[in-house]
Amino acid sequence: MDKNQTVSGLSMAERREKGLLWIDTGENLNQQVYARGLCQEFNQTRPEETEKRKEIWKKLFASCGEDSWIEPPLTLAMGNTVSIGDGTYINSNLTLVDDYKITIGKNVLIAPNVTISGTNHPMYYKARPRGEMYCKEVVIEDHVWIASNVTILPGVTIGDHSIIGAGSVVTKDIPPNVIAFGHPAEVHREITEEDEIFYDHGKRISEHIVLDIHG
Repeated sequence: MDKNQTVSGLSMAERREKGLLWIDTGENLNQQVYARGLCQEFNQTRPEETEKRKEIWKKLFASCGEDSWIEPPLTLAMGNTVSIGDGTYINSNLTLVDDYKITIGKNVLIAPNVTISGTNHPMYYKARPRGEMYCKEVVIEDHVWIASNVTILPGVTIGDHSIIGAGSVVTKDIPPNVIAFGHPAEVHREITEEDEIFYDHGKRISEHIVLDIHG
């Protein structure tokens, strides 16, 4: 389908923006070829090639903040729909289903084998003969920690400072300053002042590392 072709007077890009069903256009497919080529190039870099990796990120993402780091391998489709804030660390094997906007904030920690998807398909099989899909933005706010093997579904926002436990499937918004886990993920408890003092079963943060936790 030509990129300018419309359905009900709306282009595919406009339909995607409004959360309506859309299909890939030639423009999208060209971007995917470009982005996946850059991604393959990134995944083949050596550990000491830090500057080369950073140059690839500049071409690949809408933005990638200062002092952020991504460990290969990385899998994505579009690249230019993804924004990453300053100081964020992404461990190996992140999968981004990024046909639409994915925003990752500042100082986020993402553990291995995480999937973040902004895309879904209709449940009824006759509604997806050409891969029809619809998209919702995913937002991971600042200072969030996503543990290993987490899946985050379309339309989800995870609030500042929250933690998502290993193996969780996040199907709905998670508020700030909580620990959530499960399948589907549910809030288990708030992060409290006690967490500012102890990091593990009575072990004090101040006895092991010097940091400004109020900064």
